[in-house]
Amino acid sequence: MLKQLQVKDNFVFNAVKTFKLEKTDEHKIKVLFPSDSAKVEFDKISGEFLNHFRRKVQNHSIEVEYVRDVENLKIEVVTKRKIFEKFIEKNPLLKDLDDLMKFDLT
Repeated sequence: MLKQLQVKDNFVFNAVKTFKLEKTDEHKIKVLFPSDSAKVEFDKISGEFLNHFRRKVQNHSIEVEYVRDVENLKIEVVTKRKIFEKFIEKNPLLKDLDDLMKFDLT
């Protein structure tokens, strides 16, 4: 269903892809959402999504609880420099190569 949503309405898909589902009980699902605007976008497709989910898991008595996920609110912008620094953690020789070649990672 999410693949179809990505093709049909990419804006809603981008808002919904950050949501997390947690099973709290046999018949309860906790939906963690990052922001109120993402929740508004999810509300547009929530009926269709939950019906699809209930059919997929073959459990039509599932209750949904919405909780704002404050940890997921922060979205980090990854720059070329940060990516390179992560690679340096895996392979320290890249730092020597950077010092020698003076890479432009701006």
